Amino acid sequence: MTTTTQTKFPYRYDVVGSLLRPTALKEARAKFSQGELTADELQTVQRAETKRIAAAQVSLGLKAITDGEFNRSWWHLDFLWGLTGVGHYDYQQSYKFHGSKTRTDNADLVGKVAFNPDHPFFESFQYLQSLVPADVLVKQTIPSPTMLFRDNRSDNWHQFYETWDAYLDDLAKAYHETIQHFYDLGCRYLQIDDTTWAFLISKLHETQGDATAHQKYVSLAEDAVRVINQLLTGLPADLTVTTHICRGNFKSTYLFSGGYDDIADYLGQLNYSGLFLEYDNERAGSFAPLKKIWNGNPDKRLVLGLITSKFPELEDVASVKARIQEAAKQVPLANLALSTQCGFASTEEGNELTEDQQWAKLKLVKEIADDVWGAD
Repeated sequence: MTTTTQTKFPYRYDVVGSLLRPTALKEARAKFSQGELTADELQTVQRAETKRIAAAQVSLGLKAITDGEFNRSWWHLDFLWGLTGVGHYDYQQSYKFHGSKTRTDNADLVGKVAFNPDHPFFESFQYLQSLVPADVLVKQTIPSPTMLFRDNRSDNWHQFYETWDAYLDDLAKAYHETIQHFYDLGCRYLQIDDTTWAFLISKLHETQGDATAHQKYVSLAEDAVRVINQLLTGLPADLTVTTHICRGNFKSTYLFSGGYDDIADYLGQLNYSGLFLEYDNERAGSFAPLKKIWNGNPDKRLVLGLITSKFPELEDVASVKARIQEAAKQVPLANLALSTQCGFASTEEGNELTEDQQWAKLKLVKEIADDVWGAD
C-alpha cells in the first residue's frame, strides 16, 4: 500500500546502527589493547571490515547504511571521550543488565565541554562516505547529550561551571557544532541514540508516591527536552536528525522495562524528524502513547522496532503486519516505518546471534516494509 507524505527519512525500512563485530575486528582490538598492534594496523582491519559490511548493506537494498559502529567499543562512551572536556575513568561498577556484566569504563567531565574539530568520528564518517554509491546515504549515529547527565558523569560540573544551566548551554553548543561539522562533511542523516528516556520510564513511575524524588526525574526529563531542542535549533533544513529510544542492549539482555506512557508528553516535545521506538516484546507496553509521541506532526515518522535484534528466530510476517496496522490506529500509516528494535552490537561484545542471522533480520524488515508501504 503506497501512502503520501513529505517525510523522506527515516526510510520505511531502516537500520538502527550497530552491527555484529566480525572475528577479525574483535581479534585486532584485543591485540591493540595488549600492545601487539599499532593504531594504524587496527584501523586497517577496521576499514577492511567496514568496507565489507557497507557492501553487504547496499546489496541488501538499504537506502541508508551505517559503519556498524566498528570504530568504537561502546555505543556511547567512545563518542563522549572524543569531546573536548570529557575524560575516561574506571567506574568500578558494571552497568546493571539482566544476567550479564559489562566492562567498567565510564566518562566524566575534566573541563568545559566543547566541540572537538579533531573528533575521530569525523574521519570514520568520511571513509564510509567514500564507499557508498550516489543513491545511498551514510547514516551517522552518536549518543545523546543526555548520556552525560547519568551514571556519575556530571557529578563534578560545579568545578567548571557556575551554574547547571551554563553547563547545559555548553553541552548543547558542543553537540550543535559537532552535528554541523558532520553536515559540512556531507552528512544528511544523523541519529541520536538515547537510553535516558527508558531510564526515566522506570524512575518516573516508581517515584510517583514521593514528590521530592519524582521532581528530580521530572527535572531530568525537562533538561533533556531543553538540551536536545537547543542543539537542534538552527541546523540546516536538509539535515534529518532522528533518535532511537533504547532500553539497553548487551549480549541479548536489557536494562529497562515499561511502556512509553510516563514519557510520551516529553517525547512529543522533541523536535526530531523521527523516533525509533522499541516494540519487540511486552516490556514495551501498548501503542497507545504513540499518539502523544507523534503529536500530530505530519512531517514526523515513528519507526516501530517490531523485529528483535536480540534473538535469531525470525518473526511471523503476518503478526508483524497486524501490529503495524494496530499502531496505525494511533498514528497514520503514512507516519510509520519499520526497523529492528535496536542495533545488533551496542558494545563490541554483540548480541547472541550470527552475522547471517543478522542479515536475515534486516532482510525481513525490508520485505515487510515493501509489502506494507510499497515503493514509498
